[in-house]
Amino acid sequence: MVDTGKGLALVTGADGFIGSHLVEALLAAGYRVRALAQYNSFNNWGWLEDIAPRPELEIVCGDVRDPDFCRHIAKGTDIIFHLAALIAIPYSYVAPDSYVDTNIKGTLNMCQAARDAGVRRIVVTSTSEVYGTAQYVPIDEKHPRQPQSPYSATKIGADAIAKSFFNAFDLPVVIARPFNTFGPRQSARAIIPTIITQIASGKDKIKLGDLTPTRDFNYVEDTAAGFIALAEAAGIEGMEINIATGTEISMGDTFALIAKIMGKDVSEITDEQRLRPKKSEVNRLCGDNTLITSLTEWRPRHSFEEGLRKTIDWFIKPENLAKYKPEIYNR
Repeated sequence: MVDTGKGLALVTGADGFIGSHLVEALLAAGYRVRALAQYNSFNNWGWLEDIAPRPELEIVCGDVRDPDFCRHIAKGTDIIFHLAALIAIPYSYVAPDSYVDTNIKGTLNMCQAARDAGVRRIVVTSTSEVYGTAQYVPIDEKHPRQPQSPYSATKIGADAIAKSFFNAFDLPVVIARPFNTFGPRQSARAIIPTIITQIASGKDKIKLGDLTPTRDFNYVEDTAAGFIALAEAAGIEGMEINIATGTEISMGDTFALIAKIMGKDVSEITDEQRLRPKKSEVNRLCGDNTLITSLTEWRPRHSFEEGLRKTIDWFIKPENLAKYKPEIYNR
């Protein structure tokens, strides 16, 4: 790899939605990047396939569930961004054991690897889902944790593992807690891509779940910028920090706005399989970004509508829409 001067960053989960955007942002910022894609026999690098090869980018395949492999890929790195995780909430109801293995054990393995490698910092990815339904808004980092799904429970556990390595071993860890990221390449398990892909494929009855919850949506380029800001800020080791806009919108209003932007007269129908169990639904999320904006120069640069327009423009391209299956519910 070419030495660009900013050091070598390892990104786990680089083949995924946020991870691939973070890889692009790191390269643009002058980092060398070692990008981990989950091993598969198809030799497919996920969304990294869409990133042009360059000397500063090294792609490796493997699995964070293997501790020896984690130590191997961490060697020689300056910063680790640990994003690899199972994130689909509906699938966590079906296969919770796999979430424990990947999310908790995987984070343990990466923290141990980072400690052995002597990295300058490891940024561990959390999620706003750890907060559950807001007890107050905006949700700051002191808000109680509420494990309302097996997924969120494993992320709470992963956060605790990371924090324990800071307390016990002085591992220079920062826990980044993004709220609801959206944008190009997102899985259709999420509400924004599932609305766009159904409308773009010509459907006039859009199958959705509960439209009453609210979310704090952050465009993916802003989320990636937040990760980099937290990697570079001085003196924030051991902290848990929201990456949020401080705004919220309901699923119903999100659906209406997307239909308006796309210029389509569509209606929604409730698909029972898309509904979470009653006590598992997170009814309200609106994050407090006071901490990150006080510690760094990060600010969200896209309004929700600006981000939606960029997202829609990407999804409606035939070559991108062809990668999705709008007729099938994606858990």
